[in-house]
Amino acid sequence: MGNICPPGRKSKGGVKYLPDPRPSVQISTQDHIVNDGLSSGSNDITSPTRVRPLPTLPSKNRVRALYNFEAINEDDLSFKKGDLMEVEESTLETDDWWLATHCKSHKKGYIPSNYVIKDGTSPQTQDWWFEYDRKESDKMLLVPGNPQGTYLVREATDKSSYVLSVRDSDKANGEPCVKHYRIRKMDNGGFYISAKKTFDSLIDVINHYKDNSDGLCCRLITPCPRIRPVVQFRDLEISREAIKLTNKLGAGCFGEVWKGTLRKVVDVAVKTLKVGTMSSEAFLNEAKIMHRLTHQKLVQLMAVVSAEEPFWIITELMVNGALLDFLRSDQGKKLKFNSLIEINSQVAEGMSYLESVNFVHRDLRAANILVGEHLVVKVADFGLARILESEDNVYEANENTKFPIKWTAPEAALERKFSIKSDVWS
Repeated sequence: MGNICPPGRKSKGGVKYLPDPRPSVQISTQDHIVNDGLSSGSNDITSPTRVRPLPTLPSKNRVRALYNFEAINEDDLSFKKGDLMEVEESTLETDDWWLATHCKSHKKGYIPSNYVIKDGTSPQTQDWWFEYDRKESDKMLLVPGNPQGTYLVREATDKSSYVLSVRDSDKANGEPCVKHYRIRKMDNGGFYISAKKTFDSLIDVINHYKDNSDGLCCRLITPCPRIRPVVQFRDLEISREAIKLTNKLGAGCFGEVWKGTLRKVVDVAVKTLKVGTMSSEAFLNEAKIMHRLTHQKLVQLMAVVSAEEPFWIITELMVNGALLDFLRSDQGKKLKFNSLIEINSQVAEGMSYLESVNFVHRDLRAANILVGEHLVVKVADFGLARILESEDNVYEANENTKFPIKWTAPEAALERKFSIKSDVWS
């Protein structure tokens, strides 16, 4: 074949060359087809060729999954950690569930809002970014099982810089410890830990120290694990058939506690009440209290079965059970003093929230504190909880009310008067 020449030009042998195909290239952004029109005289030759799709423009409503999620309801959308989804603008105003479309499969459904984060290149959208202070950073990095080199990035207290917190081992005694490195901002927008080496972005800083320790205590290995949040069910009342009871966890005067699964997807704890031990009114009262109280240090109500007896309360599952039993276990006996103080601190945080919303628990004890993963503890069992409505913030129980004397403050045991102070006693 000869060389291609412009249209109308003849070769030495008098034969016309094919026209140059380059001037008539057209690109369609809808079907991603390139049409190269090759014309000779009045006849056009069209040769469609499929090419790589144009990149999708970024969306302000695009989110990235922080955790895996399996659909609970038929209209939920399943996704894996790292998946991208587009959230419909109209549903962003709701707190718990958003309507979204999966960017890859194009399937549409509801997603839990606390399982995703806004997608982008800012530090706040990265796996290693946490809204922690120094104390909480130390606690999460020192959780047993985290390897040396586990790290996170947080904003410094003065808001003018960032902090890289890294889990290391004390060379003197081999005990795990946490090292903190200040990441400073430059006037030109750059960042650095050591002034000898600067970077254009915070992400570049982290990527560099993932490859080389370069003056840090160790190389960055893996971001600090996140505590998976509780999925709020869209409907408080569910059918009994949706729950499968698997293992019995305990029993008491009013019923039993079971481990179960909701629609074979979500592990839950199920509190079953013996028939006749509680009126539907009292049962629903406890459920309403739990549903109203929402805090990271309180066991979260997920659903109820109240259409007929036996009544069930479905809550999040705390895998290590009651604090009383946990402290007596082999793992609990090995806890160091700092860990015990941290457990007490978490209980106090939950009780402080109850005080802030004017509730008194009335049954605070180790058996009613539940332990989850990473030594996370939460206050549970709100069967005796009451709102303080009197001017003196005291709830006076009637004479027939039963309560545990062993953990009850003297004024509550003798006069049946409960307050925030009696919870502090407990």
